[in-house]
Amino acid sequence: MDNDDLTVGSVLTRREILALFGTVGAGLLAGCLPGVPTSSQGESATASGLLGGPTSTAAEAAAGTASAAQAVPVPACVVRPEMTEGPYFIDELLNRSDIRIDPSDGTQAEGLPLELMFVVSRIAGSGCTALAGAMVDVWHCDARGVYSDVEDPGFNTVGKKFLRGYQVSDSNGVARFLTIYPGWYQGRTVHLHFKIRGQDEAGSGHEFTSQLFFDDDLTDRVYADPPYASKGQRTLRNEGDRIYLDGGSQMTLAPTETADGYAAVFDIGLQLG
Repeated sequence: MDNDDLTVGSVLTRREILALFGTVGAGLLAGCLPGVPTSSQGESATASGLLGGPTSTAAEAAAGTASAAQAVPVPACVVRPEMTEGPYFIDELLNRSDIRIDPSDGTQAEGLPLELMFVVSRIAGSGCTALAGAMVDVWHCDARGVYSDVEDPGFNTVGKKFLRGYQVSDSNGVARFLTIYPGWYQGRTVHLHFKIRGQDEAGSGHEFTSQLFFDDDLTDRVYADPPYASKGQRTLRNEGDRIYLDGGSQMTLAPTETADGYAAVFDIGLQLG
């Protein structure tokens, strides 16, 4: 459990992002998502062929050295990091929105409820359009830092299927999950994994895999209460995680409080064909 696989993909500069979309006029993809303006500030982005942002607010664009007069707007759906799948992905083919339940025995994973909504779009022409039919997988550890259906030196959960599942994006590109705030384990900061798969019109398959992260201060508050508190003080924060350092600030959720826990939205666009 001390090591996930090394990250994949590389970080693009602003110049490389503009090259990806071509050098065009000032109207380039201004506001890919309805009501979302194009930003000209933020973190650098990565070359994954897929695009997205951590919340439903304006996506960050890569910083550059060009003057404001020379700057070409970067689309609101900015390129984001593809990250390691890690050793714990299992294609369980569990089509379900509430992934807290273990179908093997009906038990429910303990932890603070987290409503997670993906809004999946595709880059098309001068904007982003909703992408229906994309298969979105989510998997992560429980409050104790344990993954299901895994034989690991620290545990054996083979046959269990808690905190795993997929949804297919609807006509609005939306895939919803009900899960829990993830726990932690040695060698990693708090995170969850996701994968998006599908086909374009020509039948060519596409796949994107990455991880989502959480603000450390929020995690501190969540972990002060059970069942997280019983595991003790976590050993690694975001800035000490090598995978987070390779673009994790662009993949950090901004959850809002709900009556039962938290809710977060993640906008992501795919460049297909």
